Amino acid sequence: MKLRPGQILIILMMIIFSSNVRSKVCLPELVSNGMILQRDTQNTIWGWADRGEQITVTFKDSVYTTLPDSNGCWSVVLPAVNAGGPYSIQIRGKNSITLNNILFGDVWICSGQSNMELPLRRVSWVYDSLMNHYENDNIRQFYVPRTYNFTDPQHNIASGAWKPAVSENISDFSATAFFFAKALYEQYQIPVGLINTALGGSPVQAWMSKDALKSFPHYYHQALMYKDSELVHLIQKSDSYRRQVWYDILERQDNGKKTENNWLDPDTHTDTWESMQIPGFWTNPELADIDGAIWFRKTIQVPPALSGKQSKLILGRIVDADSVFLNGHFVGTTSYQYPPRRYDIPRGVLQTGENTIVIRVINERGRGGFFPDKPYTLAVGDQHIDLTGEWKYKLGTSMPPLSPQTFIRWKPMGLYNAMIAPLLNYRIKGVIWYQGESNTGNPVEYRELFPTMIRDWRNQFGQGAFPFLYVQLPNYMRPSPKPQESDWALLRESQLKTLSLSKTGMAVAIDIGEWNDIHPLNKKDVGHRLARAARHEAYGEKIVYSGPIYKSMQIDGDKIILSFEHTGSGLLAKGGDSLKSFAIAGLDKQFVRAQAEIKKNNVVVWSHQVKNPVAVRYAWANNPDQANLYNKEGLPASPFRTDQWNAKETK
Repeated sequence: MKLRPGQILIILMMIIFSSNVRSKVCLPELVSNGMILQRDTQNTIWGWADRGEQITVTFKDSVYTTLPDSNGCWSVVLPAVNAGGPYSIQIRGKNSITLNNILFGDVWICSGQSNMELPLRRVSWVYDSLMNHYENDNIRQFYVPRTYNFTDPQHNIASGAWKPAVSENISDFSATAFFFAKALYEQYQIPVGLINTALGGSPVQAWMSKDALKSFPHYYHQALMYKDSELVHLIQKSDSYRRQVWYDILERQDNGKKTENNWLDPDTHTDTWESMQIPGFWTNPELADIDGAIWFRKTIQVPPALSGKQSKLILGRIVDADSVFLNGHFVGTTSYQYPPRRYDIPRGVLQTGENTIVIRVINERGRGGFFPDKPYTLAVGDQHIDLTGEWKYKLGTSMPPLSPQTFIRWKPMGLYNAMIAPLLNYRIKGVIWYQGESNTGNPVEYRELFPTMIRDWRNQFGQGAFPFLYVQLPNYMRPSPKPQESDWALLRESQLKTLSLSKTGMAVAIDIGEWNDIHPLNKKDVGHRLARAARHEAYGEKIVYSGPIYKSMQIDGDKIILSFEHTGSGLLAKGGDSLKSFAIAGLDKQFVRAQAEIKKNNVVVWSHQVKNPVAVRYAWANNPDQANLYNKEGLPASPFRTDQWNAKETK
């Protein structure tokens, strides 16, 4: 084919451009000022440059030289350095880069879903004094941008910086990871680096590489399907259009926003409005199956001593979205159901006498309303005005249920490629992991998925069997008065079984969850329990690092005797003399509540309803809120069962 002169010119320009695409030495975002490098081991410094360009790296008066490979990639290996710093590293090619304020310490990958991602600002009022006063340059976090890629494992991330744990940054730290790092630093006085790479709602398969997924054909083919960028674009476009149309119709039809009504006006008459007790979900027949916009109003009396002051509206949790107004002034909005509602009221808005609160709630699907057992109050300093009780409400408009989005970012392999692969050259001490909620729909499968992911990461990082420490799912949802099957219990069991892998540790959290919140506020104890596991698995301390773990059972007449590992200095029934949350069954497989007591560091279980017992379960429920078996070191026992009778495992 004969090329025209214009085509030749374009080709020549492309060749010239491609040969100069890297006109200078480049570094990955992770290798940057303020980074913490892993102590006591060799560390790789890497980047990109033009082919043939000599790269010189200077560190501690030593000089290392290298050349980029055919793809323009280069790397040098620095010798092991003890904990400490700060140091500088200089990289020279056609240009020069100096990295400053580098520390050597212990680096931990912090990954999983929302309970690892959840930042300290989401629980700031629980740890108020710490948020305002903590300053520690020896704890630093690198926040990996939340994104995905189905095409190939990525070599870099879009942006990021190492930030110290000081008051101006601390609110962005993973709360779980921060308390983990704080506990380790207080124990060892060694710098701790946290690579925060977690994403809310993500299932474990999203964090697995292409090779690891081959053992799970369904997920492997799904990952290949989403490599089609056109398909991804069409799905996203369809989702966006559908949501936009739904909300456009809702806004047009909402009677409370129409000019002639304007339900935001404090003088709006509510004589024809219905009443509802808040907190609570839709219970009135009119709203029983309603999706759409519902307006709520409450008038409160404020004494002169509180008026005009800066205050805060605390409104628990609301399903799904809300916009809140006080005396006609907008004070806050939240677009989805999970975050706590805590809205600052500017000075001057709160007035003496009558004050009207208006909440517009949008419910997209399912049961809407105000979560019980959460705080609903107007806080002015140390004083509170209770907001629970009767509220007036009126339906703005009803809508058909809005179908859920297709969360592309949660599909298999996408997060591994974009949020783990770019980290593989970085030396680490280990991983902390808080995830599993998104896999409770198939908890038995998790028994294979999770350990496969751990082995996959260890293989991909190429750093041997580094410590992998994880949080067992906490208690969640309403407690049940009698024994029941539970997907959450099954997933906890899958997590428990993963301890069969070497260098793994599990922080039991069965006692610090909340029935009405999948994101429990207590992240301090979670971080401390992970740190305790790290002290054993990563640092070799001979300490009690785990609560009791079921080992074996023995039938003795109409009783079953259980023995445990990790009993520490002895078993304990926390909060009293009797153990709770045990169940027992005979050959009929019908579990009933059981009595249990500690004898000679074993647990004896029985029930007068079961004469020939064959199996015991402990804390086997979504929310075994009364579980109280601990060791004397204060660590809770993991839920367990001695049977294998769940129908899901026999299909």
